Formats: sequence, structure tokens, C-alpha cells
Amino acid sequence: MCGILGASFESNNFALALKHLQNRGPDFNKIIKIKNNNFGHTRLSIVDLDDEANQPMVYDDIVLVFNGEIYNYKELIKEENLSCKTLSDTEVIIRLYQKYEFNFLNKLNGMFAFCLYDIKKDRFFCARDRYGKKPFFYHFKDNKFIFSSSLKSVITILRFTPSLNKVALSKYMQYFVSFGEDSFYTGIKKLESSSYLVYENKQILIKKYYQIKTYKKIKDEKTALKDIEELLFTSIQKRISCDEEVGSLLSGGMDSSLISSLYSRISQKTINTFSVGYEGYDNYCELKYASITAKAISSNHHTLQMTQKDFEHNFDYTLAALEEPHGDSASIPLYCLSKQINSIGIKTVLSGEGSDELFLGYDNYSKFLKYYAFQESLSKGQNDFLNTIISSLQTNTKESDYLRRIVKKENLYNSFGEIYTNIQKKKLFNNVPHFKIQKAKKDPIDWMSYIDMKIWLGEALLSKVDRICMSNSLEVRMPFLDFNLVDYVFSIDSKLKIGNTNKYLLKKIAKQYIPDIIVNRVKKGFNYPYNEWMFKVYHNSILDIILEVNKETNLFNVVYIKHIYSLAQKGKFKQHLWSLFIFSKWYKRTYL
Repeated sequence: MCGILGASFESNNFALALKHLQNRGPDFNKIIKIKNNNFGHTRLSIVDLDDEANQPMVYDDIVLVFNGEIYNYKELIKEENLSCKTLSDTEVIIRLYQKYEFNFLNKLNGMFAFCLYDIKKDRFFCARDRYGKKPFFYHFKDNKFIFSSSLKSVITILRFTPSLNKVALSKYMQYFVSFGEDSFYTGIKKLESSSYLVYENKQILIKKYYQIKTYKKIKDEKTALKDIEELLFTSIQKRISCDEEVGSLLSGGMDSSLISSLYSRISQKTINTFSVGYEGYDNYCELKYASITAKAISSNHHTLQMTQKDFEHNFDYTLAALEEPHGDSASIPLYCLSKQINSIGIKTVLSGEGSDELFLGYDNYSKFLKYYAFQESLSKGQNDFLNTIISSLQTNTKESDYLRRIVKKENLYNSFGEIYTNIQKKKLFNNVPHFKIQKAKKDPIDWMSYIDMKIWLGEALLSKVDRICMSNSLEVRMPFLDFNLVDYVFSIDSKLKIGNTNKYLLKKIAKQYIPDIIVNRVKKGFNYPYNEWMFKVYHNSILDIILEVNKETNLFNVVYIKHIYSLAQKGKFKQHLWSLFIFSKWYKRTYL
């Protein structure tokens, strides 16, 4: 797990730009120059700890800077008869490129973002993993190409701060995160997940190499349960096979509890598990449930009781780690917890991300199904399903109706979901990044899972986890997002996945490995006293900062801002105020 950086021209700021990646790779860093191209790498040593695996790696006129882990690299060496000089997963990418050029990415099982430079062909070949676990930012203008794991590094090489990208802001106001290729900086783009980029002959070419497979439907429950269980075991086994100790995040929910339990069984040793709670706020705290699982699996359990002082102290550090506005308030507890994990010397942990999207865990799924029965959706078709999704996305409260009335209709950036009323349904879903799924018209359940995987999971959760944890030199691995498991679950008949409860299939498996009290808990979305602490720490300055930024930008309706503020004081629409505040803090720090 590392940080990567490159530029197709000489830059006096290159070494300074690489320093912004130090937390991503504190164990080793190096810069090399090939022709006028610069390549930099910072390394967090997890696989093959020897110096031979350091990067930039150069073999046979090929340069590689790589961020991530390839879990099946040993199998690939055997299956593809690769001649490797090191024991690292890095070299496998070079050897596969030599054998297949661009056509090997679907052979890789892992999380990755890399740039491979073919010296003889003067070609940059860059790629990002299937679901967007690892970041890849780039800038291309006037035949100058810059790429990095960090926005700060790109900006440092540019030597100026680009203007605000209002398209990204528009997306943020709808989804609490920007998605697709847009970063918040004009001219700095994100290579989208499951895509590769080629820069050659002064041109950029981008292509998609993967989409979820749903061409078959598994209808037998016993077969599905057996296969899911086996795939989970295999996925975890691959993610704990490394040269450093692996811990496990344990929230108290079913997903992380199941992962931790299976990991404990596979390793047959005492594993380290980690949980966070909130001092003085038992209604938010799930430590008692985490401790139940920890006791059941006999883990060496570590707990962090986060306080208001922790929130205040780590607020700005967290915003800096995110690099651009991100509306997930869970970023701060994750920052505190990852810092604690790093302090005891663990570099890698397992996490339960992806389960809700795959196994229909969110409450909204059950709401959609109540509004639009599955059998009826199949007969009525895609358009009726889109109507259902869009109407369900609207909040039905009086406050929301009031907000829609006071928002300036000519100003796109006032809205947090009310925006759906002013966007054509077709355009809305055409704007979902790579919204392509086989047989989607016939299976609305797949649509819901896929939308959440691409936007909420792929753009919000995964970016948060990577940026926050890597700022504390911690790698997070996600067994539910092994592509073999993802493709398999999407191939299961949706009526079988629905069952009679959320996560029907996964619960049947989990009952074998974790206590019933964890399996049968009513799902509780992650929450903590961020709204209470925000008001106690920042008081009236919350509104002052938002209004100060709005006076400069004139992006929002002032009446709307004040109404949201008053509602949040009463514990309503607190996520909306949080997102406005986070954006305003970022804008003030960046431009004012």
C-alpha cells in the first residue's frame, strides 16, 4: 500500500509533492527520472518486505509505480508462467503487461491504482481497480500529464490552486460526495473505477475494462449459501496472506462481526479487533455488541472511547486528509480509530464494507420493495421503477416541502435531494457513472444494488476509508468486495436474495459463526454525536462561516441556509448542515 506520483515533464516541485504522500508510505520513498518524465513512490511495506520490492520498479525498459495489493499474484505467476525476479506483487503487473499489453486487468484480484511507463513506446498506461478502492487523480493540459494518489500533490506540481469545479459541487449537494471523473478542482480529474487510461502520442484514451456480470441466475438456496460461504472464506484467506499482521475492524454489526469471526477461524490464532464508542452517549455507542463478538471469538479487543475533545482536536486533521469536501461525518471517528491502530504497529485491517450493497442491507431497499412489489416491477418495466426510486428519494416532511419552495429555482446549488424534482429522470440515471448492468431492465433489485455500489459505496465509503486510513498509514482490506463474490451475488435470483428479511442469505450464513443477538439485531446505521459536538465546539461560527463563504460565492439561498441551521439545532436535517459546513470550511481554507 503506497502513494504514487508522476509527471511527463520536469518539475522543481516534484520532491515537495511527494512529501504529501509520506503518510501513505512511510517505510521508503524514491524519485527517478526517465527522459523528461518524473516518477515518485512512497511505500508502506506489507508484501515482500525486502528492498527488491521497492518502487519505482524498473525492468526491461518498463517503469512501474503501483498502489495497492494483488491478492492472487502467486497464482498468476504459476498460471501465466511468469518469470519474476522478486517475490512482490508489483513485478507481476510488469510481466503481465509484457505478455498481454492492456488486456490483463481482469486477471487481477485486488485493489490497485498504478501507472506503467513503457520507455520504448513513450507510453503511460494507468489503471484503477474495479470498485474504486484506490485513488487516481490526474491533470492533462498542453501536453503535460500529472498523476497522483493525492490532490495536494497534483496541485503542488501545478504551482497554483485550480478554481472550484461547480459540477462536483452540484453532485455533492445531491449525494454528499462528488462522483465520476469530477474532483472539486477544475482540471483535476479522477480516473473512474474499473477503467484504464493510456497517454501516448499527445493523446489521452480512457476505456472501461470491467462490469458486473449478471448473465446467469442461481435459484437454489442451498447452492447459493454454500458458494457464498466458500467465496467469503477464500476472500478472507487471500487478504490475510501477507508479511505483516492483519487486524479487523469490529463495529458491533453483523458484517464486521462475521468477517472477524471467519478470520479468527481461518488464522486459528488470537486476532486483534478494534471498535470505537462515544463517551457520554450510550444511545450511539455499539461497544457492548462489539464486545459480545470479541468475547465469542476470543479476540484481543481494543476499544476507543471518543470524546468531544477528540472530535475537536481531529476535526481539521480529518478535513485535510479528505482533501476535498466529503459529507460522511463518520470520517472523524475513523480518523481517530485508524490513528490508534497505527500507534500499536498494525498496518492492515479487514473491514465489512460492501455487504449492505450486495445483500440488500439498507432500510431503503425494504422501502422500495414496499412501494413497488418485485413481481409487479418485472411486468411494468424500467420506467415505472425509475419513478419509484425518484419518488422514494424525496423526503415527505413539511420541512422538505418548505425547502423546495424557498430554494432559488435558477440556482442549482441550493438543493440536497430536492434537485431530483428539476432533473429529467432519464438524465439522472444517464449521469450515474458507467450505469451499465446486464439485464438491468428486467431486474430492479440489481439496479438498486448497482447504484449504491457505484455511488454510495464506490464514491463515498471507499474514498473515505482510503483517504482517512492511509493518512494514518493504515491499509483496509474488504473481503465482501472480492470481484468473484460480487459477480456471484449479482448472479443469484433476486427473489432468493430478498427472502423475508434484510440480508436474508448472509444472515443464514452468519448464524453459524456469530451470536444470535448480533445476527438478529435491528440494523442501525452508523451514527454518533457529531451534530451535538459540532454545536458545542463551533457554536454560532457554524452559521457565520457558511454565510461568509456564501457572501463570496453567492451559491446558496440565505433563507435556506438559516432554515437548515435552525432545524439542525433541533436535531433535524443535521446531515444537510454538516455538509454545508464541511464545504464552507474547505472553501474558506482553500480560496479565502
